[in-house]
Amino acid sequence: MVDSVDRFLWTLLLLLPVVGDSGALREGWLPGEYGNNTSEAVRFLNDYNSTAEEVLFYSVSASWNYNTDLTDHNSALQVNASLEEQAFSEAWGLKAKELFSPDPLTDPQDKKLMDKIKLLGVANLPLAERQKYNTILSTMDSIYSTAKVHPEPNISWSLEPELTDIMATSRSYKKLLYAWEGWHNASGVPLRDHYPAFVELSNKASKADGFEDTGEEWRSWYDSPTFEKDLEEIYRTIEPLYQNLHAFVRRQLYKQYGPKYINLKGPIPAHLLGNMWAQTWNNIYNTMIPFPNKPNMDVTDEMVRQGYNAPYMFRVSEEFFTSLNLDMMPEEFWNGSMLEKPEGREVVCHASAWDFYNRKDFRIKQCTTVTMEQLFTVHHEMGHIQYYLQYKDQPVGFRRGANPGFHEAIGDVLSLSVSTPKHLHSIGLLDKVTDDIETDINYLLKMALEKIAFLPFGYLIDQWRWGVFSGRTPPDRYNADWWYLRTKYQGICPPTRRTEEHFDPGAKYHIPGNTPYIRYFVSFILQFQLHEKLCQAANHSGLLHRCDIYKSADAGLIMKKILQAGSSRPWTEVLQEAIGTNKLNASSLMEYFRPITEWLMKQNENQKETLGWPDFDWVPPVPEGYPEDINKNTNEIDAKKLLDEYNSTAEVVWNAYTEASWKYNTDINEANKQAMLEKNLEMSNHTLEYGRKARDYDTTDFQDGSVKRIINKLSDIERAALSSEELKEYNTLLSNMETKYSVAEVCRENGTCHPLDPDLQKIMAVSRDYDELLFAWKGWRDSAGKVIRQDYKRYVELANKAARLNGHADNGAFWRSLYETPTFEEDLETLWKELEPLYLNVHTYVRRALYKKYGSERINLKGPIPAHLLGNMWAQTWSGIMDLVIPYPDATQVDATPQMVAQGWNALRMFQESDKFFTSLGLLPMPQEFWEKSMLEKPSDGRKVVCHASAWDFYNRKDFRIKQCTVITMDDLITVHHEMGHVQYFLQYKEQPVSFRDGANPGFHEAIGDVMALSVATPKHLQSIGLLDKVESNPESDINFLMSMALDKIAFLPFGYLMDQWRWKVFDGRIPSTEYNKEWWNLRMKYQGLCPPVARTEDDFDPGAKFHIPANVPYVRYFVSFIIQFQFHKALCNAAKHEGPLHTCDIYESKEAGKLLGDVMKLGFSKPWPEAMALITGQPKMSALPLMEYFRPLIQWLEKENDKNNDIRGWPEYNWTPSSPVTEVKADKVNFLGMDVTSSAAAAGQWILLVLGLVLVVATILLAYKYRKSKKQIKKSSSMMELK
Repeated sequence: MVDSVDRFLWTLLLLLPVVGDSGALREGWLPGEYGNNTSEAVRFLNDYNSTAEEVLFYSVSASWNYNTDLTDHNSALQVNASLEEQAFSEAWGLKAKELFSPDPLTDPQDKKLMDKIKLLGVANLPLAERQKYNTILSTMDSIYSTAKVHPEPNISWSLEPELTDIMATSRSYKKLLYAWEGWHNASGVPLRDHYPAFVELSNKASKADGFEDTGEEWRSWYDSPTFEKDLEEIYRTIEPLYQNLHAFVRRQLYKQYGPKYINLKGPIPAHLLGNMWAQTWNNIYNTMIPFPNKPNMDVTDEMVRQGYNAPYMFRVSEEFFTSLNLDMMPEEFWNGSMLEKPEGREVVCHASAWDFYNRKDFRIKQCTTVTMEQLFTVHHEMGHIQYYLQYKDQPVGFRRGANPGFHEAIGDVLSLSVSTPKHLHSIGLLDKVTDDIETDINYLLKMALEKIAFLPFGYLIDQWRWGVFSGRTPPDRYNADWWYLRTKYQGICPPTRRTEEHFDPGAKYHIPGNTPYIRYFVSFILQFQLHEKLCQAANHSGLLHRCDIYKSADAGLIMKKILQAGSSRPWTEVLQEAIGTNKLNASSLMEYFRPITEWLMKQNENQKETLGWPDFDWVPPVPEGYPEDINKNTNEIDAKKLLDEYNSTAEVVWNAYTEASWKYNTDINEANKQAMLEKNLEMSNHTLEYGRKARDYDTTDFQDGSVKRIINKLSDIERAALSSEELKEYNTLLSNMETKYSVAEVCRENGTCHPLDPDLQKIMAVSRDYDELLFAWKGWRDSAGKVIRQDYKRYVELANKAARLNGHADNGAFWRSLYETPTFEEDLETLWKELEPLYLNVHTYVRRALYKKYGSERINLKGPIPAHLLGNMWAQTWSGIMDLVIPYPDATQVDATPQMVAQGWNALRMFQESDKFFTSLGLLPMPQEFWEKSMLEKPSDGRKVVCHASAWDFYNRKDFRIKQCTVITMDDLITVHHEMGHVQYFLQYKEQPVSFRDGANPGFHEAIGDVMALSVATPKHLQSIGLLDKVESNPESDINFLMSMALDKIAFLPFGYLMDQWRWKVFDGRIPSTEYNKEWWNLRMKYQGLCPPVARTEDDFDPGAKFHIPANVPYVRYFVSFIIQFQFHKALCNAAKHEGPLHTCDIYESKEAGKLLGDVMKLGFSKPWPEAMALITGQPKMSALPLMEYFRPLIQWLEKENDKNNDIRGWPEYNWTPSSPVTEVKADKVNFLGMDVTSSAAAAGQWILLVLGLVLVVATILLAYKYRKSKKQIKKSSSMMELK
């Protein structure tokens, strides 16, 4: 900006010698010689008038050329023309003072003209100061007109149209703030240093004409000694209406922006009102329409549809005037006007009407756009032209409004008619006119947002300038006093901190343009007085706001008299003659707005609104992250529309995919697989499409938490953020890793190969042969783990890239973000530390039992346990070795399987019993579709199916199914309840938006399923449903029961925790790819106290032998679910009024427990999980205390048992590894039972052992039955199956 001003000044210096000494007026414009008598004075006036027409034509032409082509050259020419105009005023004014003092004229009109000539204004200044004055004005004009805001390099926003459009249409708090602050800084700040010098020179010129300062000179134009007092009285009349409008608008903005940015007892931030200066508020009308179902009065779309353009809009306006018998526009108007913004040159877009003082050339300069608002502006500016046309034959001194407010009022009074539905209908822009109170209120609110909202602004601008000119506001208080007045009268405040380094008044055109502004306040009062009179002349009856004077010759006649008078008569006389009063008053305005006044008062009373802004000094905070994301959409209404669209389409797309997936899972073949993949792609594309749309929103200040949550969830498009090639590579990697895992087998030397399910799983659970277990354990890792190591390394790179593209530090950070808890990692570690003593006691006890089984070579009582001996391929749950660790083998064991078989239970009966459990709690029964479409048993028609038990939501709010190859066992009965828990969750949240049809966090769904199992597994419940004759309550049975539960629940905890500990460290780089396996075993040692049974190297990739690693399934959800399920269980037991140990609680038939559970499930993912947690447990955090309470009897028993054995908790000898298998040594003698004997002796011994073996077989069969009762089956619940 400084550079452009410097260029301008340099051009001016170059031009001055060319145009000559501007102080020397050209000869033809100099006054002649006149005598001091009446006739000579009249001749002087006539000569002055004809010469003034030439001078003013020259000056206005230069100004027009500059305003329509902002170049330094044109600016310098404008300055020169202004200097010549001032030289003309000086020469003729000094001549008048010299010859005609005292004034010899007798005609009052002539005397008035002579007095005007004697007022020299700026011409009073010496030439050098006059040049300085003009240079300052031109410089300020140039600064304002060329100011731009730069949101990005090489991108600029001008006031017109970019910034004006942003302020009018954007609802983004940040973007509005950026536009507002940018414009006030770009246009206002550079003016600050120029304005004090301008004030000084302007005051000097005014004082030379006999005024105290420029402010007094401006007020003198109204010929009223009580002008200031009259204005204050008028303002106090309309102030209650303004305050009611302000309170209503403030409430509507509060609904949109919330308490952070809107104080219901404070001023409104200035950038939120739809206009750069908050002078009119009608641009935010669409956010607060009182009756939105009523017809829309905005005819912009209809104008566009009918092909309106700028010239046609002016023709429409011309026809309005001619319908009143007023004048057509002359040909010069159409040839010379600038009705649209030209391309390729800078112009001043501020709409304005121009009189070239030759009685035929009148023009309008407007960057017209095709909108209803601009149509009104067109009529306003054409009103000025009509005024020029009507008074063009008056002397130059009288070619202006009766007072400065008249000119503005004439333009606006026409707009009051043009804006009515009646008129818009008459010119074909509105189909029909609706006459009812709701439509009236809509219309009047929009008018109030334009007219009433403007009044305090129109009043205060010159209040500020009068203070500046008088010295009451010195330069060091320019900005402070400006904002004081804006808050005092408008009830607005700056949206960001402003200081005396800023010059915010200068951001309004009329300040640097030196255009008095009180005229607009006057015009806004006067126009309603004129409107009421013209409506009477047009014989209008009814409410004043419905009046349209279109085609009324009588109304036109009244207007013509006002217009033709110009300023030749006192405005009070003109007004008296026109409307019957000689005073300004607001009664007509108040009558016009009476219906909306009453409506606003009622609305504010109902809301108990504070009228005014007692929190006078309140200012809003700067938005978080400002000025980032200013181009994002913050319109919450738009976001809701997007989500409605997404929800309806997602139901269709997700249903189609789920149907295809179901078909494949219940009939595995290539055709079904391809159909499923096709639907998967459609679903991915749908998610990507809406995810990208969601990313356009900045939800920081959304008021509806649900909208904010869904948009944020949708915005994370995960892998879809990758390029198409990288996405294809990523998907291929995952597919390849999962395929390699799924087809992996372990083969023996004889060629027999074993898949994971069921062969290897069965070996790990049933075998007690150390070497056989080692064969399965090592073989699986060699087959499934090693082969994906390189794939996994590349997967990590792409997963991290996708996460970063979604705004996360790495993929682990993305996974953790799903829990919406900043302290999530710390919280998990705290939970683990609470639970670690219990785990250590279980570990110590189990290690002792394994020591008894495998001996000191295989088990070190101070070291870690070999990972293959715990009944599970990954040692994640240890229930497979219950037979080795059962505390009381002779105590009663709970197993309902025999009774289920004896009573003829089948799969359907098991699900019906589960349904009965849920309905007994007052929860929902399964819908008919569930019973008709679920796969509850393995099909017998030869189809291959995925037997993995799972619950399915088909996203149409009525179809929910379970897929399970159910067998008649107690374990499967528990699994049934677990899966039905998932379906109950689906049923409860089915009315939520699709994005909220999920658990409150990833662990909730599993926890809800498992919490049912905690009741169903109790002897109390099994007895209540007829599967147990009696409940034996004794310590031994309780300890056995709790031990079986601990081998599932407690043994799992460190594994559930460390799986993602390892991955998080891989993702964030703390574990490099060269140490994958080493750090895996370090974590397993640290948390589980396990070691590999054979040496492992970086050639191995043991994490990959666990399904969730190649399948990219986060795992910490299971750790979370194993904690919170006990919190839920305790809360539900309390609701059911359970008494006794927590592990004996059964919530069956408790409506209170069901209500509590149902309320949580209904939330789905709609609230942050701590809120859901608080709803069910009364507090928002995860806690290990209920789990510890559940296992308290076992904890105490384990402590005593381990103390009795003097066993060490933990594994201080952490470097210990088990011995290698013993190698058989060949010799002449045969080793038989540890003895060296001959072969014949060994043969005899074999016969003896054979007999003993038969005896043992019988004993084994008996023991097997007993073992079956004490040991859980391999088949687990859904969460267990998924854990595998």
